[in-house]
Amino acid sequence: MMPRMTRQVLYWVATVLAAAAFAVPGVANLLRVPHVASDMAHLGYPAYFMTILGTWKVLGALVIAAPGLRVLKEWAYAGMVFDLTGAAVSRGVSGDGPQMVLVPIALCAVVLTSWLLRPEGRRLKAEPV
Repeated sequence: MMPRMTRQVLYWVATVLAAAAFAVPGVANLLRVPHVASDMAHLGYPAYFMTILGTWKVLGALVIAAPGLRVLKEWAYAGMVFDLTGAAVSRGVSGDGPQMVLVPIALCAVVLTSWLLRPEGRRLKAEPV
């Protein structure tokens, strides 16, 4: 078991990194930044998908950083894992090199670290059966 302070620091570092890793590209998707639009087209996604993906990325980043919202946090973390594993597969099947496949996998590890280390107040409580 790691010391409480170490756990809190690692949680917040991972959470800030995860939130930033979703908020920044989410806004770029919503603004249809040219290099992001070009990258999405390279991966085979239609332009309108940028609005959908950008909206969910920004909302997910806000939810994992906000206090409370326990159920939404579970959904946000799950969505982040789905997004990042999908990104890794998209990179792989699009012919991008291993380094481009490893980036979303590494970010997925950061998201999972945030999820695993979240404080009790940010977890779902077990309901009695």
